[in-house]
Amino acid sequence: MNVEERIKTTTALPLGRRTIIHITLVNNHIQDVLFQALKPFDLSIQQFNVLRILRGQKGEPANLSTLNERMVSRMSNTTRLVDKLISKGYAVRNTCPENRRKVEIRLTKEGLSALAEMDQVVEQAEKDLLNAMSPEDLNTLNNLLDKIEYSYE
Repeated sequence: MNVEERIKTTTALPLGRRTIIHITLVNNHIQDVLFQALKPFDLSIQQFNVLRILRGQKGEPANLSTLNERMVSRMSNTTRLVDKLISKGYAVRNTCPENRRKVEIRLTKEGLSALAEMDQVVEQAEKDLLNAMSPEDLNTLNNLLDKIEYSYE
């Protein structure tokens, strides 16, 4: 199905607008697939992202600023995401002993274990989404997306 059919228009769209709409539709599809993959874990894509960032800390704590900087989606309320992860037992929050204003967040063993399971499901979802593309296609797509992302700065 092409973009015009998807948005139910009979008018040909200008190429630039069609491209932006197409990218938005593909992004929405990707988000839906990942949402469905994480649904059995009762976890949002943003929460999954926070868990991966915490794992990347290799046992060292992260603070809210670090999480915000590394988030894929920066529109998220990081404090709320961390609170939900804490309530699930996937993360802990402690006050830094040297600076009581600094909050440190760490991944728990339970969080690390759950994340390993989630990784497998998300990896399969990603493979399914990209199964029609060759490595060359993916490199080309990434190069083209880099041109969009960094042309606006």
